[in-house]
Amino acid sequence: MTPTDRVREILSWYPSDNPGTRSNMARFLMTGRLAGTGRLVILPVDQGFEHGPDRSFGPNPAGYDPRYHPDLAVEAGCNGYAAPLGQIEAAADAYPGTLPLILKANNSDGMGGPDDTWSAVTASVNDAIRLGCSGIGFTIYPGSDHRNDMYGEIRAMAEEAKDAGLVVVIWSYPRGNGLDKQAETAVDVIAYAAHVACQLGAHFVKVKPPTSHVHFDANKKIYAENGAQLETLSDRIRHITQASFGGRRVVIFSGGAAKGRDDVLEEIQQIRDGGGFGSIVGRNSFQRTREDGVALLRDIMDIYADSSG
Repeated sequence: MTPTDRVREILSWYPSDNPGTRSNMARFLMTGRLAGTGRLVILPVDQGFEHGPDRSFGPNPAGYDPRYHPDLAVEAGCNGYAAPLGQIEAAADAYPGTLPLILKANNSDGMGGPDDTWSAVTASVNDAIRLGCSGIGFTIYPGSDHRNDMYGEIRAMAEEAKDAGLVVVIWSYPRGNGLDKQAETAVDVIAYAAHVACQLGAHFVKVKPPTSHVHFDANKKIYAENGAQLETLSDRIRHITQASFGGRRVVIFSGGAAKGRDDVLEEIQQIRDGGGFGSIVGRNSFQRTREDGVALLRDIMDIYADSSG
């Protein structure tokens, strides 16, 4: 399929990247029900590692089988599928050339330590190449005492990935001793986290939808002086996109904790209206029955495909 004008425009924002990397970006943007729109809905399934298999897959036991999730992604028409090494190895041969894969290259478990947040590197660029992946995913925690170590890890891995023609996707989640719980989703903190991911060379940035809380006093003053509009989620999404190189980086938003269908779709509407590039929806899809998960993902894609917002 020939890239659309919108996809060509997005690719033009990455002039330093080689043809291999830009081709893999195009693969994500030209796959699935949203192909050619410049929007993305990706299925991430790293929750088994992060939260444990029972919390993650107990609500829908079919999810214990790692082949369930790429099947779900393809049936729903997702742009891609992201998972840790073991899950990708168990299902990498399922849809060769059909479903772009993101190898989640660092992870942490919920069983303790360190005192401040820091994921372990659990996969390599060579693993991603061996498994036919189109990109790598990596989580950073701005605000953690270990953030400088994480920044160094992703800088080195991103250099290797880009040389190999892979897309770099950074999960940027503010968390750690430097931030209280309210600050983790504050609009100015999320904007800062997205910007840090851009500065670290991310092609695609994943952040949480921001609240209206403003954490840093200096930003409260700047927002007041400049009349920043932050009342609605769509306003705040627009600001996060602005903070991501003036909208010249693809920013997608996490689906968060499991919630009702109507709440999910209302949030998606707000993200779309604010100019967000899409969503990465895990628990809200795979913890439902297969039929309900597919239906929800398709409803999300229909909202993003509707350019009236």
